[in-house]
Amino acid sequence: MARYSMRLPDLGEGTVSAEVIAWRAKVGDLITEDAPLVEMATDKAVVEVPSPVTGRIVSVTGSPGESVAVGAELAVFETESVITPTSSVASEVSVPVVVADAAPKVTAVVDRVPRPVRASPATRRRAFEAGIDLARVRGSGPGGRILSRDLVVPAAGPASSEYEEIPVIGIRRVIAQRMAEAKRHAPHFAYVEEVDVTELEWLRQRLNTEHRTDWSYLPFIARALVKVLRQFPQCNAHYDADRNVIKRYGAVHLGIATQTPDGLKVPVVRDAGRGDLRGLAAEIRRVTEAAREGRASRSDLGGSTITLTSLGKLGGIVSTPILNLPEVAIVGINKATERVVVRDGKIAIRRMMNLSSSFDHRFVDGYDAAAMIQALKIQLEQPETIFAE
Repeated sequence: MARYSMRLPDLGEGTVSAEVIAWRAKVGDLITEDAPLVEMATDKAVVEVPSPVTGRIVSVTGSPGESVAVGAELAVFETESVITPTSSVASEVSVPVVVADAAPKVTAVVDRVPRPVRASPATRRRAFEAGIDLARVRGSGPGGRILSRDLVVPAAGPASSEYEEIPVIGIRRVIAQRMAEAKRHAPHFAYVEEVDVTELEWLRQRLNTEHRTDWSYLPFIARALVKVLRQFPQCNAHYDADRNVIKRYGAVHLGIATQTPDGLKVPVVRDAGRGDLRGLAAEIRRVTEAAREGRASRSDLGGSTITLTSLGKLGGIVSTPILNLPEVAIVGINKATERVVVRDGKIAIRRMMNLSSSFDHRFVDGYDAAAMIQALKIQLEQPETIFAE
């Protein structure tokens, strides 16, 4: 018998440490090479780290919520013979970017016959913490995929005085820290403007009929925003606090704030000004669906230069979005609804939408912010101009 010491690899982008989210195997378990070993959180994503060898786990380093330095011993295995891996552990790391809060105790509908396990890392983690064998859970997703809803959370009684403590770890901790940092360091100011999207709605319905698509307002607004930012490069920028410089970008790398079962994520459409509306809509759908389903890569979740955020039909009348640092601007989309308005001295019913946006007042003046949103308003109220170069 021999022992093999596994050290934490660099999980990408110069990571110096990572946080333990959940061990997928425990000391004493016999684990096979490439089987899931542990979920580690970087400042970008939760990364599923597989076992580099087949053997019995002798020891592990770090409990959930604790950090482990890159290069530090992560686990020790007892193997049949001396192992000389042919590739680095880092190259073996899979990149499902599923993030979940610490989960409550769960139960599951169990099958008598073991089945091949198809489940996201978040679902696997919840099952692991609850001691559930996923191979015996009947999945309700496509192809028998086990979904979060297949792990049933028991409801507390109406008079229950019990409560549950959920550790704030992993990506949820990162989100909390970044939100606090954004509000603490960036002096936000909000600008709200109403937009008449009646013509845009007609155009949207016509194009959806002609092209047999189901485009929402999002790709139209995204395309209009990309055009407008050519005139307002100060809003398509990052503030590099370490060097005290503003980086203005030529291409628009558009972040799309996306609500997922595991929390808020911001997948990125690279160079959103490239291609036509169909291509833009397809890429928005690709990155947002990947984020929701836990398939987004680390590159899909970083590097945005400005963010669009929308709650769709739940968008309310006004919102005050928080900046996605190091960006200096975020554009919020509120719900579109029919309102009674006055047009040319006459009462009319029009489809109206508010744009609620926030800016970093250190680098974007109020005049420039208002001018940018007004330019966006003109594009959306004259939607045919969205397609003009």
